[in-house]
Amino acid sequence: MGQDVFEITINCIKLVLIFLMMVQAVPVLVWIERRGSAFIQNRFGPNRVGPLGLMQLLADAVKFLTKEDFAPDKAIRPLFYAAPIFALIPATLAFAAIPMSVPLEIGGYVFKIQGYDMNVGIVYVLGVSSLAAYTILMAGWGSASKFSLLGALRASAQVISYELALGLSIVGVILLFGTFNLTEMIHAQQGPLSFKAFGHTISSAYIPNWGIFYQPLAAIIFFAATFAESNRLPFDLAEGEAEIVAGFHTEYGGFKMLMFFIGEYGHMMLGSALMIIFFFGGYGIPWVSVEDVRQWAGGLTDSAATISVITTLVHFLSFMIKFVLFLWIFIWVRWTLPRFRYDQLMDLGWKTMLPWALGNTILTALVIFLVS
Repeated sequence: MGQDVFEITINCIKLVLIFLMMVQAVPVLVWIERRGSAFIQNRFGPNRVGPLGLMQLLADAVKFLTKEDFAPDKAIRPLFYAAPIFALIPATLAFAAIPMSVPLEIGGYVFKIQGYDMNVGIVYVLGVSSLAAYTILMAGWGSASKFSLLGALRASAQVISYELALGLSIVGVILLFGTFNLTEMIHAQQGPLSFKAFGHTISSAYIPNWGIFYQPLAAIIFFAATFAESNRLPFDLAEGEAEIVAGFHTEYGGFKMLMFFIGEYGHMMLGSALMIIFFFGGYGIPWVSVEDVRQWAGGLTDSAATISVITTLVHFLSFMIKFVLFLWIFIWVRWTLPRFRYDQLMDLGWKTMLPWALGNTILTALVIFLVS
């Protein structure tokens, strides 16, 4: 946590800020989703409460907070009330391990722009985020409703099916970079495309050294699996309105319902961040190294602390631009593709994505063995 009281305090504040950033991003994403879907479908979207409907977010917050607290008579109340609380925890804990910029160096201290750094960051993130399936099972069983239980059963089968493909797609990335550390993966993707094969160095000054150019199939499989893991269309079978009312959160309303939404958007954010780190260079800037940014900042000021602040902010901006782009793709896909049938969902996971992910892993291992 730190070497002295000041460093420990700052690191604790970072954790709180990351949590607040995720929670406060949800209303903004909801507004973007409503306006974006309206734009896609050629309609107005929210435009009554405040300019461009921006105050609609406040109206929704008041509605959620003032709704009557309701629980079914036959509900298992400990599970029923615990489910929305635990829905927040996995995505928040996992996102705190995401490196969002280069470390900030001030006054002899080095503050990493992430909640905590782990050498086995991938294992931690995947392990913690996978716990979200339990919250859906808690909600489905605790609600004592057949619709909620059906949604929970669908969700558990879906998560098991797509976690296999998601995990195998990352194995190729781990083999490629030779590390479980997320920051080291970002460092490995800096600069122009360059790799060694059969004693020769192959490079291109026009292509960034991103993971997607080495693992394009893994990128497609991983990104598709993140939609299934976050229960977003076209994989939102757990809350299929046309078949099971609203699935696992049929009996939820008010603030408890809001907490489920925050958890879902949290997994969207986590999936987008991991996609950036594994395949798009993380906070790195294409064709520009960290030292190039430091030299540019040095031309603006002589203060070492200010140079570090500028460098950190520039790379944080780079991360956020990619981050927002992938979040928009999540929203775009929701209003573009129809929901799968359940048999189609299972066939895609077990008969298509899993074999392709396994094949990609074997091929990656063979190529690395032959060219090394």
